[in-house]
Amino acid sequence: MSRFFALPVGLVFYHPVVLVATWFGAGLIRPGPGTWGSLAAVPFAFAIVHFLGATVLAFTALVVFIVGIWASSRYCVAAGTEDASEVVVDEVAAMWLVFAALPMSPINWLAGFALFRIFDIWKPWPIRIVERRFKSGLGVMADDVVAAIYAVITFIFLDILIMVAL
Repeated sequence: MSRFFALPVGLVFYHPVVLVATWFGAGLIRPGPGTWGSLAAVPFAFAIVHFLGATVLAFTALVVFIVGIWASSRYCVAAGTEDASEVVVDEVAAMWLVFAALPMSPINWLAGFALFRIFDIWKPWPIRIVERRFKSGLGVMADDVVAAIYAVITFIFLDILIMVAL
């Protein structure tokens, strides 16, 4: 078994749809392309927050979300599926939303990363409904945003519990 996914017929690695949808190839790595895509989002998020601030990261996440709808839709059509697992731009936009909402520190970002991955994999209500209801690129992108919201809410709840316990 190859360590990498094959690209859909008609797409080459340097095509803008492939670069965006797979986040510069991170989504092509097996196993766990969603985790690889989430990891690939971290250095970009760090640089944006460090140099420009969390507000710019949140705005950039919105831009990536919009561009991701286009790229993931085109990629999935080429792949002949509604949600190709190698499309990870949705994880990038969602991770950036999580990081924009959390204080920048290694422990906070690690917790945010873990919480997002848990909710993205588990897909509790209404994440799975969002995933099924919306089709094409919007469906690919939207469920991860809901998972990001769950991650932030859970982080805040746990942070409050820890503060009360101390």
